[in-house]
Amino acid sequence: MSQLAFSGAPGSAGPILAAVLAAAERDPRLVGVIVTGSAATGTMDEFSDVDLVIVCRDGDEEDLVREAPRFAAGLGPLLACFTGEHVGEPRLLISLYGPPLLHVDLKFVADADLDLRVEDGVVLWQRERALDAALARAPAAWPPPDPQWIEDRFWIWIHYAAAKVGRGELLECLDMLAFVRATVLGPLIAVARGHRAAGVRRLERIAPDLLPELHATVAEPTPRGCLEALQAAVSLYRGLRRDDPAVARRGDAEDASVAYLAALAERASGPGA
Repeated sequence: MSQLAFSGAPGSAGPILAAVLAAAERDPRLVGVIVTGSAATGTMDEFSDVDLVIVCRDGDEEDLVREAPRFAAGLGPLLACFTGEHVGEPRLLISLYGPPLLHVDLKFVADADLDLRVEDGVVLWQRERALDAALARAPAAWPPPDPQWIEDRFWIWIHYAAAKVGRGELLECLDMLAFVRATVLGPLIAVARGHRAAGVRRLERIAPDLLPELHATVAEPTPRGCLEALQAAVSLYRGLRRDDPAVARRGDAEDASVAYLAALAERASGPGA
């Protein structure tokens, strides 16, 4: 794979990548640049983001994170950028360049941080083979969904969402349904199909046979529509939940939440509803 061109990459990616590598070579604090995401997995297309990990010497990461907006501004026509606290990652700078528009994620990490990484990516540039040594210290590990963590929470989430429908807070229920798809249903489907868990990303390709069941969890903004979507989410979760003796079922919570949901659904479909 070429350092500066990836199959299917947006045309504006090449100049940005060239600028990143040139900037890295000029800065003695930097020891490597890695591309991750779709560029590394061979799934890049014209709509893809460019995900880059900028690796520095241990001890220099705070300065690099503080200087990240200036670094990004030097790479091309930067339109806007912001840091990734909303996803729990303040080392991430999310940037938009253009025209033509290109979304670029720049993550600034220290050499030692590579010991705890979720993927290897492709090394675009390194100083004195620093990244070869760093990546050899420990393997990458993408975190899988935890079935017990999910089971402990799922039925509480269902009751919460159903109660919001009862109160008339349909937008809150719609948000909860989206959360359940991204946190529970999508990850379980992806892992069952041999893919890494990444919310609902690429489910159209990973599990086309389950799309009708997933679409049923997308509610119409009515009480009846929300309750039917919650029932569809329960049905799909039960089908995805494996019979694992190591996972303690929360049967009482399941029975109570499902009964509560059914009672609200009956009320919503009754006369005058």
